[in-house]
Amino acid sequence: MGQSKLLVSIVAGAAIGAALSMLDRTTREKTIDTTKKMKEAVTYYATNREELQVLVEEKVLAAKVLCDSVSDNVNTIAEKVEEFKELPTTIQSMIDDTKSAFTLPHKE
Repeated sequence: MGQSKLLVSIVAGAAIGAALSMLDRTTREKTIDTTKKMKEAVTYYATNREELQVLVEEKVLAAKVLCDSVSDNVNTIAEKVEEFKELPTTIQSMIDDTKSAFTLPHKE
């Protein structure tokens, strides 16, 4: 019972918020314009399904290429992180080599 009241309250709040936002002329005009453009697009693609299919395939391909690129970038970053983890050891080794090169041996 509590869940149904919550859902009803959320839907009612969203509806009231949407109605109040329509009191602003700019918002109302933008919403009407956007709705008209959306209706035109839906009508166009309903009659030209092949074009919609091509468009969707292009978007899916672009998303796949982007995903592959992000994956490659993440792998490159992970490799660089590993290199940086090894850097302190390399620097310490260089410091030790430099010290030994410039330190005079003790005579006893």
